[in-house]
Amino acid sequence: MKKTVFAVLLSLVLFTPAVFADRGPFGLGIILGEPTGISAKLWLGDSHAVDGAVAWSFQDEGAFYLHGSYLYHMHDLIPVERGSLPVYVGIGGKFSLRDDPYVGVRIPVGLVYHFPTAPLDVFLEVAPGLGLVPSTKADWGAGLGLRYYF
Repeated sequence: MKKTVFAVLLSLVLFTPAVFADRGPFGLGIILGEPTGISAKLWLGDSHAVDGAVAWSFQDEGAFYLHGSYLYHMHDLIPVERGSLPVYVGIGGKFSLRDDPYVGVRIPVGLVYHFPTAPLDVFLEVAPGLGLVPSTKADWGAGLGLRYYF
């Protein structure tokens, strides 16, 4: 039953007519990697957005994880025939509930592909960071994700 529902929903998303391709400013989906969980993005304009994740971090012993970032998108660096493929950079914060709560800074850098005929994007990012609490140390994150825009 779950496979059937998933297949129907995936078909509806992938074969959405171009009439419905105008994506809204809010996207919700998944991120896989470090961390793995739910990803959201809100566009503030053509080049500016904020994103966040509620996820599970696999670093150290693993823990509940949150991050949020401000992103700037450069649309003309990589030309594509259909859709768009902006490069983005940003800065944000992260928080993880471990034995000692973890607070840090992240600097995401990535690519996001906007489909021309569906309200979807696919993204790939790396996010070097710096832990601030409970101690100062360099760390990283990376993820591949998919979001649907409303």
